[in-house]
Amino acid sequence: MTTCRTYFRISIFQTRYSSHWRPEELELKVGDRAPDFTLKGTPDVDYSLSSYIGEPVVLVFYPEDHTPVCTAQLRSYSTSLSEFTDLGAKVLAISPQGIESHEAFAFKNQIGFPLLCDEDKSVAEQFGVLGPLGFYRRSVFVLDRDGFICYAKVTRAGLTFQPTEELLEAVTKLQR
Repeated sequence: MTTCRTYFRISIFQTRYSSHWRPEELELKVGDRAPDFTLKGTPDVDYSLSSYIGEPVVLVFYPEDHTPVCTAQLRSYSTSLSEFTDLGAKVLAISPQGIESHEAFAFKNQIGFPLLCDEDKSVAEQFGVLGPLGFYRRSVFVLDRDGFICYAKVTRAGLTFQPTEELLEAVTKLQR
């Protein structure tokens, strides 16, 4: 039995983490319905994606609080938060850190939208944005009023992020 379990674990690892594993096959695409979830976030309350039906949502997956690219990305989006709000859109950002880390990060960097805690990475997995070693891929999804994905960008390296103007344009297209 131990041999079978060991072999099974090795096979799973080889399948998932080998060059033959194709993570892009797991990613959600434009036209897909976004899966619902409920996560704890800042301020310390629960957020359910389904509660935003009826308004556009910009859903940002970022790897980690207090890192240079993540900080620049979320500051950029936060600086333009009023433009998203004027278009009727909500911005939610998700990473695997806990609420204490998110609260400190949001306070230090004056992030004006909720940061949600996906500590078990289950939401990232549902959206297909976990890399082969279990790290978040920097990703952005824009959802229409019915919860369907109308814009999706999943990066491989994560050294850059989607410009605010591009996201605002995606939300603006929903107004037409």
